[in-house]
Formats: sequence, C-alpha cells, structure tokens
Amino acid sequence: MSPEAEAARRAALPEVARRALEEAEARKAAEAARAMPVELGGRDGPEPVRYGDWELKGLAIDF
Repeated sequence: MSPEAEAARRAALPEVARRALEEAEARKAAEAARAMPVELGGRDGPEPVRYGDWELKGLAIDF
C-alpha cells in the first residue's frame, strides 16, 4: 500500500482507532530496540526454554 493510500485510510479512521495504531507502533518500535544481546558460547540449535526441551549428553529432559 502506498504511503498516500495509508494516510488516507488512517484519516478516515476514528480518533480512538488512530491513537491505538500509534500506540501499537510505538510498542513495536520499543520492543525492536530492546533486542536480546548475542549469547557467546551458548548451545547450538533451538532455544531450550522456548521449545521446552533440554538436551544434555544425548538425554532429553522435558519440563
């Protein structure tokens, strides 16, 4: 969608909806700025906390 079309679409929205979109964009920008630092010497593969499995010496532990 072109910037002009997006501006026209937003102008047609009620003030409450426009404010909600602006707040959501601000939250997304703040979250992107809070990126996690790169882990040095960490494990290879998927993040175990995210996927719920820990694997050590060939044994998988689910929690």
